[in-house]
Amino acid sequence: MSDNHQKYADFIWSVADLLRGDYRQSEYGKVILPFTVLRRLDCVLASAKGAVLAKAKELKGSGLPEGAKDRMLRNASGVSFYNTSGFDFGKLTGDADNVAVNLRSYIGGFSPGAVEVLEKYRFDEQITRLDEAGLLWLVLGKFAEIDLHPKRVDNHQMGYVFEELIRKFSEISNETAGEHFTPREVIRLMVNLLMAPDDEDVMTPGIVRTVYDPACGTGGILSAAEEYITRYNAKATVKVFGQELNPESWAICRSDMMLKGQDPSQIILGNSFTLRGHEGRRFDYLMANPPFGVEWKKVQKQVEDERDDLGWAGRFGAGTPRINDGSFLFLQHMISHMKPVEQGGSRLAIVFNGSPLFTGAAGSGESEIRRWILENDWLEAIVALPDQLFYNTGISTYFWILSNRKAPALKDKVILLDARECWTRMRKSLGDKRKIVPDDQITELTAVYKDALAVAADPEHEHHAKVKVFPRHAFGYQRITVERPLRQRFEVTGETADAVAEAKAVARFGQRDALLAALRSLSGTVCGTKLEFAGRLDAALAEQGLSKLPAPVEKAVWAEVAVSDPEGQLQTDKKNRPLPDPDLRDNENVPLTSMHSTPAELEAEIEDYLKREVLPHVPDAWVDHSKTKVGFEIPLTRHFYVYTPPRPLEEIDAELKALEAEIQKLLGEVTR
Repeated sequence: MSDNHQKYADFIWSVADLLRGDYRQSEYGKVILPFTVLRRLDCVLASAKGAVLAKAKELKGSGLPEGAKDRMLRNASGVSFYNTSGFDFGKLTGDADNVAVNLRSYIGGFSPGAVEVLEKYRFDEQITRLDEAGLLWLVLGKFAEIDLHPKRVDNHQMGYVFEELIRKFSEISNETAGEHFTPREVIRLMVNLLMAPDDEDVMTPGIVRTVYDPACGTGGILSAAEEYITRYNAKATVKVFGQELNPESWAICRSDMMLKGQDPSQIILGNSFTLRGHEGRRFDYLMANPPFGVEWKKVQKQVEDERDDLGWAGRFGAGTPRINDGSFLFLQHMISHMKPVEQGGSRLAIVFNGSPLFTGAAGSGESEIRRWILENDWLEAIVALPDQLFYNTGISTYFWILSNRKAPALKDKVILLDARECWTRMRKSLGDKRKIVPDDQITELTAVYKDALAVAADPEHEHHAKVKVFPRHAFGYQRITVERPLRQRFEVTGETADAVAEAKAVARFGQRDALLAALRSLSGTVCGTKLEFAGRLDAALAEQGLSKLPAPVEKAVWAEVAVSDPEGQLQTDKKNRPLPDPDLRDNENVPLTSMHSTPAELEAEIEDYLKREVLPHVPDAWVDHSKTKVGFEIPLTRHFYVYTPPRPLEEIDAELKALEAEIQKLLGEVTR
């Protein structure tokens, strides 16, 4: 932001001096932001004010449909909004006694879209509050002093001014800032990495690019993307689209778009999961910083209905994540808005916490979504960011960068970029935000990311320490179940009858006491085979007047008398196949060697793994292939782990002796 822009922002924010005492610091934005919007609209409409009033008078009583009147008034104003009230800021400040009534009348004269924005700010509540505090006329007069006419402050400059005000408001109310405000340097880094491969394309004269954010908050990501493209190509046309759930954040974003000359109607209010505000649209670039780890229980029915009813024709054909984290729902929604490759394709970036990298076992919703993304070769990179970057959380975060038009060198490959140490400490913390990524680090990381393409193209190319490139199958595995045979002995101890008595089937058995008596008579019995024990049990039951036991009761008895024993009898099924011992069951992950293996090849890989890694240690083991599941996870921190050897024992011993000596010295001083 230039000094000129900063002066405008500082002057507007100086209104806070009037609010101090009657408003808390975190409430300043509720007055300053809507008044800034109102003053800007007033200045933009000033030159066409007479024409609009004349047209409104002409249309009064014309009988034309409201839509037709609206279009004609917009034409008269020359912009996408208008005001049919006779008031402006000059006239409003000239009548101090009726300022609240006149201001409401003035606001009511705006076109519907502008009125809706001011309503979402709950501006009428602030008018009442300011009026009762005797501040309304003073605040209005302060804003009337600043000229925000487009001839003095163009749309681009006005956008900077408004963004600076948003930043100030977000930082002083940092307890909730992370819900709608992403730190500026985080946005710059994300935009740089997403668009870095397209630098040459961006320079094309007359290009038109569309940008979409389904959780746009106050619009910072959309603004940064527009700024990036127009910085390289002033003649490029950038059209931004967004959707936001929070009404106040939506109002701020929509205001920002109005002040910059963007089409504010493309910022939709509503939940992206249940209201598809941009149904059928496809975009060049998609970016988002959705809330971390937020549950989606409120929209569970709608999401699951779409998954079940539409399948792959909807957004959630790959599956749904666990209910307490909707991160992957945002990503799937964004993927559904990517342009087909034949239409130029798209690039996508989203901010996640660490959970989507690895949460969910093989076959789970999360794993299946990762599998879907990797099988389609959309994942281009994962970027690990420093912790403590955001205002309302200190956790580690990651960029996921996806594209359906990856560079040829990245076909079947994924970049991992470790930027966790690329930060400097802030002089003053803002909530949980204690670190920033400085401009020089953003420049370096962008260069490193571009260089990763060279690494992918040529394995002999010198690797940067922060970058690793992997084939996409490296993140896949087969989760196998390794079984070992069940071997048992059969015995009755003093506690066996009591344990059998607790079984539900036995409790309902009419001859329960006779059964327990039979078992107690066998106390101390140990048999090496099931057949031998069955004979003794039948004899004991017969003595108690029992013959065949009901199946559930018999099952309960065998569950207690059968004891696992490595030296015991091998238990088999009716086809004489060994039964597995649940207590010896184990699960292991067998890495995938390809994304294109057939089922037969996958099974062969498992058998090879069994022979190589398992059978030398447990020769009687086998794999139950019916339980095998394919899973995917991205253990980024494991790939960048650097082993730190323990300190030498001599060094530790010397340190302990020094501490002991110091403690003895302190004790001596205490006892003097």
